[in-house]
Amino acid sequence: MAAHWKYKAGGSARMTDGRQYRWLRELLDILEHASNPDEFLEHTKLEMFQDQVFCFTPKGDLIALPSGATPVDFAYAVHSDVGDTCVGAKINGRIMPLRSRLQNGDQVEIITSKAQTPNPTWERFVVTGKARARIRRFIRTQQRAQYVDLGRAILVRAFRQEGYEFTEKAVEGVLKIFKAPTVDDLVAMVGEGTLTGREVVATVYPELKSGTPRPDNVVPLAKAKAPTSAKDRANAVPIKGLIPGMAVHFAGCCHPLPGDRIVGIVTTGKGVTVHTIDCDNLEQYVDTPERWLDISWEAGDGNAHVGRIDLVVNNEPGALGAVTTVIAKNMGNIINLKITNRTTEFFEMIIDIEVRDVKHLTNVIAALRATPAINSVERARN
Repeated sequence: MAAHWKYKAGGSARMTDGRQYRWLRELLDILEHASNPDEFLEHTKLEMFQDQVFCFTPKGDLIALPSGATPVDFAYAVHSDVGDTCVGAKINGRIMPLRSRLQNGDQVEIITSKAQTPNPTWERFVVTGKARARIRRFIRTQQRAQYVDLGRAILVRAFRQEGYEFTEKAVEGVLKIFKAPTVDDLVAMVGEGTLTGREVVATVYPELKSGTPRPDNVVPLAKAKAPTSAKDRANAVPIKGLIPGMAVHFAGCCHPLPGDRIVGIVTTGKGVTVHTIDCDNLEQYVDTPERWLDISWEAGDGNAHVGRIDLVVNNEPGALGAVTTVIAKNMGNIINLKITNRTTEFFEMIIDIEVRDVKHLTNVIAALRATPAINSVERARN
């Protein structure tokens, strides 16, 4: 340690501040008073550096992190690329959740994949500034890209409804009106919900303002329907592979799945929220038809989606095990389970299940209904 400091200082500078080596002095003090190696290790872990944890890579390199750090913080401390591509972690040889808190002396091995990108949910539990900055940067970049894609699809549809073709040249002349530096900025504003497609079209073609406004939306709630014809599908905005919570996200009230008839609600600053066409919460948007948007499922969507079911289960030994077994056998993945009411005879519960589409969830429900321990099961609505 002294040789390393002397080399860095060029052999001439004096160490005027010893705070950076406080840990070394305390380590020596513990070593002096410990009676054996085991006691030394115990004191080192329990007494030293309550505000820091020291972990090791599989090769033995030491990584110092703030107290409460997680494997994601560790991954970013090793290298930014390691953090960006992190998919899992082994702590002391065991695979552990990425939100696990690291302890002094842990050996951490990060599992990476070239196909992985930072997960926005990591920001909720990381504690280091480097990890948080990298995650936020990725979110901003991806969110803008999704806003641009979504806004472009909305504008193409809005221009088509009025009998025009959307081109970047057509909107360049109105950039100053909307205070947008570039076409992509204007398109992103539409995707974000700050502007509607109808507003942009009416500004590009002022003659439309004199007529009856035709909002960039589907018809009101009572007549709303999912696109069915080839022409309708061509005018609809597809839902592509999404990062949860970004430009397009799924409503937690109705949990739409591929195969459901859906409608989008443009929310200022959030993009589009996807609801099922029969969602009760759509009633609050009847008076703002300009926020309604025809959307459609992207063909070949292989992503996992969350479906919610309500169950009434017999209060008997093995009943909960039967529920989880049936769901697992039907290739469903439980991501949340909550018991909402309990009596001497029954459990009432809500279960969120990752499934492929409506048909998959329907198969899971059918299998659950055939299970003797289950009294009733329905897909949750609102």
